[in-house]
Amino acid sequence: MDLRHEWKHRINVEDLILLRQRLRLLAKPDPYAVGGCYHIRSLYFDTPSDKALREKLDGVNGREKFRIRCYNRDFSLIHLEKKSKRNGLGRKEKVRLTPDQVQALMNGETNWMMASGNPLLQELCCKMKLQGLRPRTLVDYIREPFVYGPGNVRVTLDHQLRTGLRCVDFLNPECITIPARDATAILEVKWDAFLPDVIRDAVQIPRRRAEAFSKYAVCRMYD
Repeated sequence: MDLRHEWKHRINVEDLILLRQRLRLLAKPDPYAVGGCYHIRSLYFDTPSDKALREKLDGVNGREKFRIRCYNRDFSLIHLEKKSKRNGLGRKEKVRLTPDQVQALMNGETNWMMASGNPLLQELCCKMKLQGLRPRTLVDYIREPFVYGPGNVRVTLDHQLRTGLRCVDFLNPECITIPARDATAILEVKWDAFLPDVIRDAVQIPRRRAEAFSKYAVCRMYD
């Protein structure tokens, strides 16, 4: 996947309602969303020294993070994802995992990844062995996604953010999570070469500005 531009805004409930109304008039709902939204569960990885967390908080230019993700608690479709950030542009790589492979990862089993022949799995394997990278915490939330053709724009409204604290039981739908009180809702805007003015204007909220917001960092504040 090519590098993409990205904006993030922390918003409140009133902003969420206003943006939802605007976007429903201008953009199309994501075709994969059920009833206009879906549930996202992510399991983030980090090192014993919290390398991913510290680089995010310090605003390091070239940084990366690994996570496992599924939608609507459907464990038949799970992906390992690597998100990279450089000069304000983002890139995402991913590979599909089976539930058995996810469980092996959570158990710290790595040899199967090197034998898979997949570069992303092999990279994670090396970093688990050399850096001590391990699953760190669960992050759950609801996403309302919108798409706009020109510019390949994707706008998402994320809310009901919850943290699993130190729980890494990704495959357990009954795993207890608690609300992350520091984040009411998050607006994310992603695009390729250009952001059309109609979308740029629609997502403008008075007194809100783009910021380096991280759901993982917010959820780690509870450690």
